[in-house]
Amino acid sequence: MAIDMAKQHILLVEDDGFLASIYAQKLELEGFDVSLATNGEDGLRLATKDIPDLILLDLVMPKLNGFEVLERLKQEDATKKIPVLVLTNLGQREDVERCMQLGAAGYVIKAHSLPHETIAKVKEILGKV
Repeated sequence: MAIDMAKQHILLVEDDGFLASIYAQKLELEGFDVSLATNGEDGLRLATKDIPDLILLDLVMPKLNGFEVLERLKQEDATKKIPVLVLTNLGQREDVERCMQLGAAGYVIKAHSLPHETIAKVKEILGKV
């Protein structure tokens, strides 16, 4: 069995502390290195400071919303190739379409998905299935 020398780094941008801790714990149990930002500004700063392998991004957050963060990430050369999985309770078709047009790799509605299902999607995006 091959040993993975470098853990894949996930940046979780989520302002709900309870949900953030659940997702961070589940991701760490799956062998990921997790950084947490509790607002859009911090998420953007962390994404450019220590480039993650994937970003889990909430849309409704203080300072900068997820749409703004996604748009800025995809405009910067340093961050435009990072896959972004949107993790939100916004389920309107317009919201999903907007995120996909902005370059999101996927869209998960929190209320319709269990954490292990979201982690399966993370692995799928990262090619770790």
